[in-house]
Amino acid sequence: MRIAVIPGDGIGVEVTAEAVKITRAAGLVFGHPLDFETLPWSATHFLESGVTIPSDGYELLRGFDAILVGALGDPRVPDNRHARDILLGTRFELDLFVNYRPVRLLDERLCPLKGKAPSDVNFVVFRENTEGLYVGVGGRFKPDTDQEIAVQEEINTYKGVHRIVQHAFEFARANGGLRVCMADKSNAMPQGHALWQRVFRDLSAQYPEIDARHLYIDALVLLMVQDPSQFDVIVTNNLFGDIITDLGAGLQGGLGLAASGNLHPGRTSMFEPVHGSAPLLAGKNVANPVGAILSAALMLEYLGLGDAASAIERAVREAVVARQGTMDIGGALGTRETGDYIARVIMAGRS
Repeated sequence: MRIAVIPGDGIGVEVTAEAVKITRAAGLVFGHPLDFETLPWSATHFLESGVTIPSDGYELLRGFDAILVGALGDPRVPDNRHARDILLGTRFELDLFVNYRPVRLLDERLCPLKGKAPSDVNFVVFRENTEGLYVGVGGRFKPDTDQEIAVQEEINTYKGVHRIVQHAFEFARANGGLRVCMADKSNAMPQGHALWQRVFRDLSAQYPEIDARHLYIDALVLLMVQDPSQFDVIVTNNLFGDIITDLGAGLQGGLGLAASGNLHPGRTSMFEPVHGSAPLLAGKNVANPVGAILSAALMLEYLGLGDAASAIERAVREAVVARQGTMDIGGALGTRETGDYIARVIMAGRS
């Protein structure tokens, strides 16, 4: 397996190093040869070369089995054009239409909700990743004046909506008939979201064994806080998915624990923790690497290396429960030391 590694900016460099370390350890234990190639694309690379991503960069990425990204964003590049080209550009150019974010509580002490156990916070969110309000359609008329008009348009296509909703149902079926909830705002956005309503209604009829439910996005957010145990699979659009997955990260203990995958099933896909580059924390050995490590586990699962992925997940859970991690999850270890502990747990499984 050939893996492209883009550590990126800030703490991305540190957490990615730990994710690669853990992935190598798991590959060694289970006999999976993994070849990592680090690409220098970052704010520093852009400032030195003037290039955000090479002209053949997306084609280069297609030649790998998967892509592991750290975090992107640097105050030295105020408009973050490098992050836009590398991250959003890859999502669009490789047509990574599934944003896959598991929300799993590893230790009940980390949940801000009273009396919630890991069994209560265990669901996944599938966010449409290539359409919606993030396509950049719109403009500003008379900018920087008191007569400014700003227009941002949301794009929904039958193809885009159908394939993400179908993916959610297929995931539910493959995992034992999980419940599927689709969230939109069709009561206030009746044009674009009527399409979501039609597709969800038509597809739900093809999966009679699945409990299919619709919620308006504001009701969903309320219920996620009141009782997250009622959800197994949530599917929604680009903007809403971006928002509710951060809420999900809060339910599981913080952004430092949250993993994600950007998928096009059967093609080269990209995996990344959901946190930012946190420039003020960079180089201090304090960033939580668990989100990056769990993203690497998602990558291995996607590549068909389920034994190694499961071993990483078990080791991470053991570390979190034992408080062998960074300060944000109640531990006293640094970034590197957290990675070392998880690697030792995985390697101990060889005996």
